[in-house]
Amino acid sequence: MSKKHDDQEELSEPPLHRVRLPGWLIKEEEVRLGTLVQRVTYRVGIRSCTGCDKRAAVLNHWIALTQR
Repeated sequence: MSKKHDDQEELSEPPLHRVRLPGWLIKEEEVRLGTLVQRVTYRVGIRSCTGCDKRAAVLNHWIALTQR
């Protein structure tokens, strides 16, 4: 492989994984994992910080929860 091809592989994002959940468990069409974690931590009283926002962004690019 050429050097140029190797660099393109490193720059590409990993694919988004979709996990199907039952309709009674998830009400929206699609919820990203980072958003879900933010909602849960907010409900238990944990404040969001810069690190939390970065983590949520990474998780949102990694996995999505759907009902279909």
